[in-house]
Amino acid sequence: MEKDLFTLINEKLSGLSKGHKLIANYILSHYDKAAFMTAQKLGKTVGVSESTVVRFASELGYDGYPALQKGLQELMRNKLTTVQRIEVTSDLMSSDNVLERVLNLDIDKIRRTLEETSKEDFNNAVDTIVSCNTLYIMGTRSAASIASFLAYYLGLIFPHVKLVQSTTTSELFEKIMRIDEKDAMIGISFPRYSKQTVKALKYAKSNGANVIAITDSKASPIAKYADSLLLARSDMASFVDSLVAPLSLINALIVAVSIRNIDRVSQTFERLEKVWAEYDVYAKSEEDTQ
Repeated sequence: MEKDLFTLINEKLSGLSKGHKLIANYILSHYDKAAFMTAQKLGKTVGVSESTVVRFASELGYDGYPALQKGLQELMRNKLTTVQRIEVTSDLMSSDNVLERVLNLDIDKIRRTLEETSKEDFNNAVDTIVSCNTLYIMGTRSAASIASFLAYYLGLIFPHVKLVQSTTTSELFEKIMRIDEKDAMIGISFPRYSKQTVKALKYAKSNGANVIAITDSKASPIAKYADSLLLARSDMASFVDSLVAPLSLINALIVAVSIRNIDRVSQTFERLEKVWAEYDVYAKSEEDTQ
């Protein structure tokens, strides 16, 4: 079958029966969940029978539901092009409900992140960050912003935090070449996944470093290198990657690390407050000047 699942659904959506439209709209909105649901589970979720789900697969030209599911999982691995993201989003929301729709989707992503992230892996990640010699943090493209955020705050707590920023593969390996079993690396990557981040985590793992992966799925290419896998939902909102849930997870990670090192954190910020005051770092609000 040459066309991907989303293309097939969008082409046939207007002519589908009521039950099939329920399935189609659920897949478009929750493709990450639907990719791993049985026909029975998908039917129960949207309120139709299992046989309706099977007929839906046939309606799209698949040889049964397992073939449709395989196609959806393949789409999950390859993710969507920017153009496909825009096209799917236009079917899901109109210009007059964007604010409500996007914010509610982000709320749902945080809730699902809380349900799906392993608390054991989260605690192991905290232990790793606290005990390692040097902590390397890497995130590229849209993930670079939250990698920088994480590195900034952990850098206030620990002296040996390195934010790995690179423009070429050779530069990347020059920056992480000394990583070893006493160190740790946090890799952050969401669809569409960065090959550089995958290469960096693979190298870190091969050198015995403890790897923490922050990503969206167990099927993510960085997940297989993780000693601690932290999952945060990052579904699309048009061509924009939603980083609300990943940032919330990172906030929790920073807070947990700071609680584990409360004395060090208190001393650090006491010194910083003096420095900030002495060198007039922060501007005052109008309320403070009255």
